Amino acid sequence: MLYNFLTSLAETYPAFFVFNFLTFRTGLALGTSLTIAFIIGGPLIKIFSKNQITGPIRMDGPIDHIVKKTGTPTMGGIIIVISMIVSTLLWSDLSNIYVWTLIFVSVFLAFLGFLDDFLKIKNKNSRGLNSKLKFLGQLVIGYITLIILINFSDHEYLKNLYFPFLKDFVINLGIVFIPFALFVIIGASNAVNLTDGLDGLATVPVMLVALSFALISYLVGNIVFSEYLYIQFIPGVGEVSIFCGAIVGSCLGFLWFNAPPAKIFMGDTGSLSLGGSLAAVAIIVKHEIVLAIIGGLFVLETVSVIIQVISFKLTGKRVFRMAPIHHHFEKKGWAESTIVIRFWIIAIILALIGLATLKLR
Repeated sequence: MLYNFLTSLAETYPAFFVFNFLTFRTGLALGTSLTIAFIIGGPLIKIFSKNQITGPIRMDGPIDHIVKKTGTPTMGGIIIVISMIVSTLLWSDLSNIYVWTLIFVSVFLAFLGFLDDFLKIKNKNSRGLNSKLKFLGQLVIGYITLIILINFSDHEYLKNLYFPFLKDFVINLGIVFIPFALFVIIGASNAVNLTDGLDGLATVPVMLVALSFALISYLVGNIVFSEYLYIQFIPGVGEVSIFCGAIVGSCLGFLWFNAPPAKIFMGDTGSLSLGGSLAAVAIIVKHEIVLAIIGGLFVLETVSVIIQVISFKLTGKRVFRMAPIHHHFEKKGWAESTIVIRFWIIAIILALIGLATLKLR
């Protein structure tokens, strides 16, 4: 919106040419979404608290966890989604199909998460939306997202799968692309959702993934850097960095309210949207495997749940005291702040490893 207007003034006023630079607009997107989150966060928390928009807490968790978090407002993802969408609309090139694709997937997954949160609040239990309906919703949203990319983008590498450390090894997925990409979108969406169980636990790793992919998007969309790093050059993908910058800013603003002790929870409204949109980013820039590395903390949380379920069904025994794995450490007596900070450290290390794959090819 503002981008198209301000760049049109560049011929008359050369100072406005700066808005053509992706790095500058990414910084503006980050700052704008951060500011919006700060502005709307406080009033929304007051509204949610007044109207008792609070999500039920799992009663099988640690007693301390239940006591401290009961009554805390949820649906805080609304703060994140509004901030990042408005900022993206302001500073990105709205003629870019990738921008609209990411807006679509983030908004509709947020709406699906909103329905889930709403039902939890209404029914006063943690079940929410029926799991089959929830999966169907993710499936439909993911499928439409992929159809948009296939039919309306000029992405010649869309169905390729690239591998870190192997610059010449590429697999064309062909008809397997859609099932694979759906797995990435749905898996990432649910993985962030599972991780969002302690104050700030999911927010910082999401920021790290988004920040990493802001850089990756910029490099993939720049012919000079992509050739230097031996990664595929995809025209127009640089605009994705604006969206990633908006995610970083909105999550940073949300963290102000979500830091221990949290004044509001992200809820499915935020976690489903963030996970799915970051997966869509990875698919667009063709770094799906790198997403699994940088977002390895989300993978770890998801795997812990899978192991727990399989073990209990096959043997009747649980591997962990409670899943996802952050609750296991809670049950062992670790302080919440200790778990969160150590998991953040893991997320930082994984982000650095993932970014290192850009050069080690």
